Amino acid sequence: MQIRIDIYGLLQRINLREPAAQLGLFGLIGIGVVSLIYSAGKERILANQQLKLFNSVISLVPAREFDNNVLSDTLRIVDPRLSGGAPVTVFRAQRQGQPVAVIFATTAPDGYSGDIRLLVAVRANGALAGVRILEHHETPGLGDRIEGDKSDWIEGFAGRSLSSPSESSWLIRRDGGAFDQFTGATITPRAVVNQVRETLRVFSDRQNELFETDAPSGAPKLKPGS
Repeated sequence: MQIRIDIYGLLQRINLREPAAQLGLFGLIGIGVVSLIYSAGKERILANQQLKLFNSVISLVPAREFDNNVLSDTLRIVDPRLSGGAPVTVFRAQRQGQPVAVIFATTAPDGYSGDIRLLVAVRANGALAGVRILEHHETPGLGDRIEGDKSDWIEGFAGRSLSSPSESSWLIRRDGGAFDQFTGATITPRAVVNQVRETLRVFSDRQNELFETDAPSGAPKLKPGS
């Protein structure tokens, strides 16, 4: 049901000489202005978020390598190994209908200061195109070195796979693995390494599903994204 307001008629009935009427009118105008600003601001924020996400994606998989709209060609998957079991968006990069890579927007839930949101790009051959940090709350000067502009540590994932290093070596060095930790900060890199490893495992187990156009029957946890 729509409700129409006759502004002109309303103004005719309002005695604008009364302070209460003036205050009420200014209130209505104020609400309208705020609503317009909020709507415009929300759209601008969403556009900026999409642009930031796209820039992060093409920093992992260059735009020249795919010809589809990678931000809309998505799936939503649920897997206990990713994001603590929460739904994860997977972006698919394809060229002429052939798979190039999938980019998981997943979360390491066990950072030192909470969740670490990251993109993990896996090429069709199972090798990592790379990893990027989207958001975290790790300690400045210590855990924040997972950021690409703070150190080159995150670049060390490019080209790696479950067989390089061996799956058993997908740990930080302190735990007997192949990946460096930071001086004074082991929890943060451990969380990232663990989540990247689990992402590779999910890719290995579900690769065929991830590149299918439609979710196969009997796989209700794999849903087309919007």
